Amino acid sequence: MALAALLAAAPVSTGAAAGKFRSAEEALQQGIGAYSGGYYEMAIPALEVAAAENLFFAQYYLARIYSDNQGSHTDHPKAYMIFQRIANDFADVDPDDDRRAPFVARALTALAGYVRRGLPEIGLEPNAERAADYLHHAAIFFNDEDAQFELAKLQLKGEGVPSDVAQGKHWLSILSQKGHAGAQAFLADLYWRGMHMQKDPVRALALISVAVKNAPTAERVWIEDIYQNIYCGAPQGVRKQVGGMVAEWDSRYGRRPQTDDHNGLASLDQRATRTCENGELVPLDFGNGAQRPAATPLIAEPPPAGAARPAAWGASLGIMGAGVIGGSGPFGSRAAPPSGLGLRDAGDSSVR
Repeated sequence: MALAALLAAAPVSTGAAAGKFRSAEEALQQGIGAYSGGYYEMAIPALEVAAAENLFFAQYYLARIYSDNQGSHTDHPKAYMIFQRIANDFADVDPDDDRRAPFVARALTALAGYVRRGLPEIGLEPNAERAADYLHHAAIFFNDEDAQFELAKLQLKGEGVPSDVAQGKHWLSILSQKGHAGAQAFLADLYWRGMHMQKDPVRALALISVAVKNAPTAERVWIEDIYQNIYCGAPQGVRKQVGGMVAEWDSRYGRRPQTDDHNGLASLDQRATRTCENGELVPLDFGNGAQRPAATPLIAEPPPAGAARPAAWGASLGIMGAGVIGGSGPFGSRAAPPSGLGLRDAGDSSVR
């Protein structure tokens, strides 16, 4: 189906399911309940009924189901269509007073992923510049951490945006100190490889150890891949230095994620056993037995010129100020949706 026809199509087809619910709101509640329990086959018909009445959260959770590569209902063209509709209709909801705002930001971030990679099934060509625009809006207007992380990676690569290594590193430092496991893992890998910064195996192992402890289920595999690579490559001297730093940094920068597991097995350890090439077991909870060294700053380098600074940069383990993004941060204050996105006024600001 052509992309234009796909976007013009109705988001859902309710069929006979509509008669099972007294109202769209009831269908929404039952759909979200089934989604939360991981019962997608029950959630989809209910959410379709609610989405046909333009209930925002029904559209969002349908898109989440269709974009889930781990489920049996994956349909990326449908997910893209719904995320694009959300971007068109809700990109300028109030980021502070509208409870839809964080979900719109996640939709924009997911949409950026599709646009960046392309979607051959519907003839969507990769477009890094357009993807960066979506991420920029989610990162700045909605202050979304995942969008900020993805934007930082694009800035380091110069993909879709002008290359800005200092700014990308600044984003990673802010997010790492706020407990974003993905940013911590990515930054640890940069320290380990000495890319964009001085090689520092101690910081690399300490930071990835914090990240792997706090990795969300959906991000666990790639974060553990980085952990395994760094741990297996680190000499014993580095491992001994790191133990106390991990305890210190985890208490300050660790952030346990809310469960994102819908199969009822969130409490079970589903991690595979990992080993180094020499057969050594890779511990997925790095020990804290080493003597704690003096406090070491999480990020060893100053922020780029003109960027907001923490109160005591590099002095100890000081966290950056919370107002960096919304005020005088690296991109300035929040702004209206950038031109050229096809984002339009949502009109109805009611929460549905």
